[in-house]
Amino acid sequence: MRIIVTGGGTGGHIYPAMAIARGLLARYNDVEVLYVGTKEGMEATIVPANGLDFQGIAGKGLPRKISLETVKTAGQNVLALWQAKQILKKFKPDLVVGTGGYVSGPVLLTAAFFGIPTLLHEQNAFPGITNKILARMVKKIMVTFPESARFFPAKEKIEVVGLPVREEIGRVKRREGAEAFKLDPLKKTILVTGGSRGALSINKAMVHVLSQLAAHPEIQVIWATGKATHAQIVEELDKNKLNWRCEQWRIVEYIENMPEALACSDLCVCRAGAATLAELSAAGKASILIPYPYAAENHQEYNARVFEDKGAARVILDRELDGPLLNEHIQKLIFNPFLLEEMATKAKEIFKPGALERILELCRQTAWR
Repeated sequence: MRIIVTGGGTGGHIYPAMAIARGLLARYNDVEVLYVGTKEGMEATIVPANGLDFQGIAGKGLPRKISLETVKTAGQNVLALWQAKQILKKFKPDLVVGTGGYVSGPVLLTAAFFGIPTLLHEQNAFPGITNKILARMVKKIMVTFPESARFFPAKEKIEVVGLPVREEIGRVKRREGAEAFKLDPLKKTILVTGGSRGALSINKAMVHVLSQLAAHPEIQVIWATGKATHAQIVEELDKNKLNWRCEQWRIVEYIENMPEALACSDLCVCRAGAATLAELSAAGKASILIPYPYAAENHQEYNARVFEDKGAARVILDRELDGPLLNEHIQKLIFNPFLLEEMATKAKEIFKPGALERILELCRQTAWR
């Protein structure tokens, strides 16, 4: 059995696609999987580094405004259709699975045209333009949030499956997590992250928050500033005479062991990408969500509002964020253990475990037709 998995542009599309590819290879002995992405996208580096077979095609997202760049991009996407056709003819897949991003467009479109069974996975509460178009052509639409179903016309195609997360998320014990960061497992702990490169707005607000938490050594902090802004934030902390190397704070560029960080945390301050929220749900963590304001179709705010509406999170919009506001939200939650526990329970209930198994079963049902 041969299966093509495609998705790219951002980690939110790439990592679910890789999880599906790895799951297929682990579950079925007779499966051959090929990952198709763009030659210039993040996936061209990430996917081969993770040991998966990869082929790249042209393709680029269309600019929001019509210009000369629009014409060039359209030309690239026409080339991508031709390249996708060549890959399909050579590989002869029994199934094509897309997780979004503009690379999914030409691959799934071409596969559907030639009658190859296709599946689409939508990670966000508000679907992207590419997936809305492709939904009309694919066999099944797999969604993470039930709330996104209303944006697709063919309701009979929709399957709520959730989003695969790393197996370790939610399985690491609190004491193990605390030991990994040399923290006290009995103390309340705040986890702050804005992604691998960091989020300057969150980081600036956190400088003020730490100035207030300095008087509360019983509250611990794990803060990943991101590599791009770490030096700037450390300089700002020094300027404010904050002892950021103190016993109860861990301020780093990047968190390599996120399962352990989540395990020993009580409150998370972060963006609202679908993968992040799936991990918060799997770990059962209360959160303050600050949606990335430039995400396509503002999908992070839609994601965050789902968690807020279910009582699992508080939402602060990036344009409203400052130190005093973030500090106010943090203090209201971190010193209220009953509310933290209630929010954590509600977060746990949002996504059911076993997303990958549900996706793999749909792949089997569609390909082994």
